[in-house]
Order: sequence, then structure tokens, then C-alpha cells
Amino acid sequence: MVTIGEREDRLFAALANTTRREVLRLLREGGPQPVQAIADHFAMRRPSLSEHLKVLREAGLVSEERSGRQRIYRLEAAPLADVQDWLHPYERFWRDRLSGLGALLDRMPDDES
Repeated sequence: MVTIGEREDRLFAALANTTRREVLRLLREGGPQPVQAIADHFAMRRPSLSEHLKVLREAGLVSEERSGRQRIYRLEAAPLADVQDWLHPYERFWRDRLSGLGALLDRMPDDES
């Protein structure tokens, strides 16, 4: 059984890597793709890419389906809602801070020089 904290840790760890974020972008923009199509975008050996795909799978960000000898990967965006939920209080914090800065600047006299 995976706890909520462990699930979040896996999710954020998966998103922390540039290669994995690029894989997610490729799947978002190009739809489901076989491993070879994904691999064509990277200068790395297939075992390395397979490890990245495994991390994304374990985080729930991609799913894998076999089609004959190929493995087709598909973006699973639902876990990204957890990231958005986690970030929301920080977004609100910065929006409030910037609003306060805007109000302060509006109260300051214009510099005529």
C-alpha cells in the first residue's frame, strides 16, 4: 500500500527530471507512441529511456499497452491535478503579494524627473 506522501514523492521525483518532462511533452503533443518513436528524440540508449519510462509509469504519469511486439505509451494526466492542487496555495500567495505590490506602486507619486 502506497501512502499519499509516497505517491506525491514519486510524482515530484518523476517530474524533477528534464528527460521525463520531455517524454510527457512528447506524449501530450503527439498522443500515444511506441517506445522507438519516443527514443528517436533522445541521444541515449534504450535501457536508459526504459528506466525513465518505468519511473513515469510508477508515478502514474504514463500507461503502457502492448500491441504485438511494441509497447505503446500514453500520457496519464490525472496525477498532474495533484501537483496543481499542491501548488495552488503558493499561486494564491504570490498573486496576493503581487496585488499588494501593485497597490503600493499605485499609491506612490509619479517621478517627474
